[in-house]
Formats: sequence, C-alpha cells, structure tokens
Amino acid sequence: MTTAATAATATTSQADQPAQPAQSAARPAPQPRSAYRAFRPISTRWADNDVYGHVNNVVYYSWFDTAVNAHLIEHGVLDIHTGETIGLVIETQCNYFAPLAFPQTVEAGIRVARLGGSSVRYEVGLFAQGEPLCAAAGHFVHVYVDRATRRPVPVPEPLRAVLQALVVGG
Repeated sequence: MTTAATAATATTSQADQPAQPAQSAARPAPQPRSAYRAFRPISTRWADNDVYGHVNNVVYYSWFDTAVNAHLIEHGVLDIHTGETIGLVIETQCNYFAPLAFPQTVEAGIRVARLGGSSVRYEVGLFAQGEPLCAAAGHFVHVYVDRATRRPVPVPEPLRAVLQALVVGG
C-alpha cells in the first residue's frame, strides 16, 4: 500500500510540474533590399487598415500575389485568362517585423528561392517606401499545372527563363 501511494504521489508531482517550452528555430530577421531581385510599388488603401490602425495580416498575402503575378504578366510569361499553364498555391507563410498602414506606399521585393521541375518557391519582402529592412517577409509555393486537367506540368521554358533571373542562393 505504501508503494502504490508513493507511486501515485510521484505521478501527481510530475504532473504538477510546468511543461518545458518546445524547442523552436530562431525567429527570422528582417531582410535588406539587397536580398531581393525585383521590386514593385503597391499603394495601400483605406480598406487595408484594420481596427488596430495597421494593415491587416490577410492583405499581405494579396500583396505577395500581386507582386509576383504582375511581374510575370509584365514579362509576358503569364496569361491569367487563356494560358494553358497556371500556378496553384500549395503553401504560404509570413513573418511580420514592423507595421504598415494607410496611407503608405509599400515596395514589394521578390526573389525565387527554389526553382523545381514543376514548382517554384517565391519569397517576398514588403518594405515601407525607402526603408532599408522589410516590414514583413514571406513565401508561397506555386505548383504549375495544366489549366484543364489541374495536373502538374514542367515550368514552361519562357517562364523558367524569367524565374531564373530572380533566383537567389546556390
């Protein structure tokens, strides 16, 4: 009986101990402008601000799409209306370092971190106009697919050439 009571007490004592914090990777740091290959200005809108007086987090994701897709359209390698190949987003992520708000011009820096056979990892840094470090940085991954079948296809060569100019790192 003493052994069972001691075991129960030991179990209770362990359960009362505070949980140890999970080990996690270091928080990303804001990147400088030099880390990006192309830039696009984006004007904030009145509706972008939330009740806390800064741009709402969901707006940042629309800016990622705007910056990358506008770059591809302007380079003639993305036809959003009739192109046979389209990019579907399969992953997104964003880290926030400083607030952005209306009225302000945001400068979106873009780069390609990985260019695969049918997928691309785009990274976007959002800068307050003229600031040296990004206020937010994130990424999204496009898998390029056939518009009709939605099955992955190789990144078309004209698109690959434009993306290659945005590649950073090894």
